[in-house]
Amino acid sequence: MQKISVRSRALARGRSPDFAVCRTVLSFVLGTAAALSQAAEAPSFAMLLQQSQANAPQLLEQAANVRAASADARQASAWLNPTLNATAENLGAPLSGGVSQRQDTYTVTQVFELGGKRAARVEAEQRKSAAAGARERQVRLAFTGELAVAYATAEAMQQRKAVADAELGRADDDLRAAQALVKAGREAELRLAQARASVAAAQAAVLSAAADAVEALERLSALVGATEPYTSIGQSFLASVPALRTEPGWTPGDAPALASSTAERDAVAAQVKVEQKRWLPDLGVSIGMRKFGWSDDKAMTVALTANIPLFDRNQAGIDAARERAISASMRLEAVRLEAISLHRSASVQAQAAERRLLAAQQGEAAATEAYRLGRVGYDAGKTALVELLAIRRALSEAAALTIEARLARVRSLAVLSLAEGRNVFGETP
Repeated sequence: MQKISVRSRALARGRSPDFAVCRTVLSFVLGTAAALSQAAEAPSFAMLLQQSQANAPQLLEQAANVRAASADARQASAWLNPTLNATAENLGAPLSGGVSQRQDTYTVTQVFELGGKRAARVEAEQRKSAAAGARERQVRLAFTGELAVAYATAEAMQQRKAVADAELGRADDDLRAAQALVKAGREAELRLAQARASVAAAQAAVLSAAADAVEALERLSALVGATEPYTSIGQSFLASVPALRTEPGWTPGDAPALASSTAERDAVAAQVKVEQKRWLPDLGVSIGMRKFGWSDDKAMTVALTANIPLFDRNQAGIDAARERAISASMRLEAVRLEAISLHRSASVQAQAAERRLLAAQQGEAAATEAYRLGRVGYDAGKTALVELLAIRRALSEAAALTIEARLARVRSLAVLSLAEGRNVFGETP
């Protein structure tokens, strides 16, 4: 009975049965997607950014690296462990006057690092810990920008689907109007075929936009470490992004990449001092007790030991550390120049994105008014269907350009945020 009713309705509207079935399936798919969209709606950007601090794998990885570097710094300050030594002498030696000549000696040896070796090692690990902290801050700023782009992309794909849905609705309206005009003899059958082709293209655009929206939402869910994928964006982020605000007192030192490279340069430089002191001898102080086998008497032993840097003065290790320090300094200079260039280009791109968005909004408003007037003219028989279809396509393209301009604005602000070392999206990472 269902198939018969579908066929009868399709024939009554002047469409083929296959066309009607496709529309029914499409409605079912879109209805299911709309129902699912209420099940796992993504929170606002600010809330999602806050939640990601405890869930995002990228941030958790960097936090673990910082904790590991801090633990290494604490471990570097530990003193060397003492050594316990037990020695048995004269085992199996001939008796002297019937008395055993055995002697047992028990000693405890403590090695002391001389020449500031321990202090140099502690400083090197502290520098590494500071470098890990600088890298974490850089990653957090980069993650904030990446999250903003991912969130804006998901919302943009959702808006593109809404534009495709609206285009499909307008295509249906145009098709019904064309059917009425053909029936009245005011349009040729060719116009009806064109209207049906336009509806089919709009249906394909809806399905493609829905797939893009799902892909963007899946990527957003994976980025923040969500246990279940989001199915929609509930609160608009593209419209709430603050306007571009320049930072007048910016210096290259504010760039996170430069701060991270500076900390890494300092860590490598501190390692040079460690290598310079590595060849210095360590002093071992031993205190023990000797027990004689032929009596109950005991004696104390004291010993000093030190390694002699005769063959290895770690000269090659020092040279290698110095070369790594030079490399780190050159890398720092390259990062400094890149930071200046990136800030200049990011500022220009952000300003251009602002102007592009304003122009796109004005174009969309003009295209909306043009389609309204064109539809009025078509209903009155003064505008041809071909012209109306062109106007409608221009409206959809204008709406898509506005969405793309908003998304490009977020991308440019994300780059500027990382270049300036500040979060321009309103929340401190």
